[in-house]
Amino acid sequence: MKQFMNFLDQGVSPYHAVAECKRQLKEAGFEELVVTDSWKIEAGKQYYVSPYPSMMIAITVGDIKEGETVVRMGLCHTDQPMMKIKPSPEMTHKKYLKLNAEKYGGPILNTWLDRPLGISGKVVLKSDNMFRPEVRFFDSKRPVLVIPNLAIHMNRDVNKGVELNPQTHMLPLFGLAGEEMDESYFMNYLAKELSVEVEDILEYDLFAYNYEKSQRVGVNEELLLAPRIDNLASAYALLEGIKSSKPGKNIHIAGFFDHEEVGSRSKQGADSNVLSMVLERIITGVGLSREAFMQAVAGGFMLSMDGAHAMHPNYPEKNDPTTMTLLGDGVVIKQSGTQRYLSDSEATGILIQICRKHKIPYQKQINRSDLIGGQTLGPIANAYLPMMGEDLGISMLGMHSSMETACVADCEALVVFTKAYYQEG
Repeated sequence: MKQFMNFLDQGVSPYHAVAECKRQLKEAGFEELVVTDSWKIEAGKQYYVSPYPSMMIAITVGDIKEGETVVRMGLCHTDQPMMKIKPSPEMTHKKYLKLNAEKYGGPILNTWLDRPLGISGKVVLKSDNMFRPEVRFFDSKRPVLVIPNLAIHMNRDVNKGVELNPQTHMLPLFGLAGEEMDESYFMNYLAKELSVEVEDILEYDLFAYNYEKSQRVGVNEELLLAPRIDNLASAYALLEGIKSSKPGKNIHIAGFFDHEEVGSRSKQGADSNVLSMVLERIITGVGLSREAFMQAVAGGFMLSMDGAHAMHPNYPEKNDPTTMTLLGDGVVIKQSGTQRYLSDSEATGILIQICRKHKIPYQKQINRSDLIGGQTLGPIANAYLPMMGEDLGISMLGMHSSMETACVADCEALVVFTKAYYQEG
């Protein structure tokens, strides 16, 4: 559990989460592939490729044969709801220096108030090749921002519910302005932290992130309270699963995608051809035909991994009356008649058999008929690679809060499941 908690604490942006995945895969003996190179793929080897810095695909290549090999894949996302810092963000009012920001995804805004916030993401620097600018990942490694609440004395109705405007109420405080603070103060800060000149900085993708560390709570420390459980719990389990994967007769894939929280429609998101392109290059890279690629997809299985909603003890009416999930009752098979999740009765049967064989506790989730749940990347990716598949994850409380709550045993069960999934496939 300590390793998972460290993973949560290090994954302060999609770039940092993927970088940690790549580090662990390299340490485990996976070879890196570069998308702009020619690939020579060998059976029995393990690879990873990161076409873009916030997404990655890991592959275990078995002794694949034309018309016999199929693909077993697991997919997750690396991003989480945060506040994204805008260009030219400096805003001053009296002595206060704020940073202009926009919400990324669907955060529960009031959970970001009065928290110690760091800054993370990537910074793009000038280079000799204009079409290959230098990219550096950035982490302030300390809290440098805060979004203060308004005192109850100035808003007596605050506990009746307050609508927060992202443009006016959610701007983080960067410090107290002095004479040295001007419109380029933030760029000067970045330049100093990166040991570069201000003129070298071309652009950035930076976020305010919750600096608080993951911690175990509960009378028996059975609960996990942490930022980014959605969806780094799935990413960690998938990483552990593919690391344990052994070459057999099939192809095992673990895909880590960005931009799920904003719709997945980007080059590094699941709503693109990147996964299909990588899979086809793997199969043709061992000398098989495109027909073999189509056959491998047709007989494949796609596991979409994302968080689920546990029944909230203070709001039990928000769950379906007959099919609800509880913290500590195991991994969650997510179902949706509207296909907002990758959901199929045959696929559900496959997951149940894996759970039963390996003695993994499991439960099912389906939303109330009068509540619309979120959509995962599963149905999106499945449209590009049509194969049988199902959504699965762990249940949690406070999804999209800056601090989410899950069960330690469920997190551990998810790791056991992903290892069993690749073992059986």
